[in-house]
Amino acid sequence: MEVRDAVSAPDAEGTPRRTTRRFPLFTRDTARPEGGGRAARGDAPAPARQWPVLLVLILVGVGLLVTALDAFRIGTLLIGVALLGGGALRWLLPDVGMLAVRSRFTDIVTYGVLGTAIVLLALMVQPNPLLEIPFLKDTLHFTVSN
Repeated sequence: MEVRDAVSAPDAEGTPRRTTRRFPLFTRDTARPEGGGRAARGDAPAPARQWPVLLVLILVGVGLLVTALDAFRIGTLLIGVALLGGGALRWLLPDVGMLAVRSRFTDIVTYGVLGTAIVLLALMVQPNPLLEIPFLKDTLHFTVSN
């Protein structure tokens, strides 16, 4: 079976090979997300080319280790800060390697919302919360009955 669908990628001369507006029957490749290029030059070793995602993963790993060693609040704060740092790296750097998953806007919003939620929850954890939000306490009293 020979597939003769047009492909939108340009050929060697730079002219598009796509001759129809129909989508191809089979997908042959996926597009790299915006900013998904190497974070360092091409001849650098692989860890150096992917330093943004490695930095975030190392911080998350340290946060998980600290949480496992019975310092829950500090560990979860580290995890949240790592995600917020990933969002900041995605915003500030033109190429972040594998830290780029979707569009720049979607990645920044996702890292920011998840990081903020984890940090806020870590600050509100019992006992002795560092952050108290009054309406949450009232909401809990309305939802939980004796």
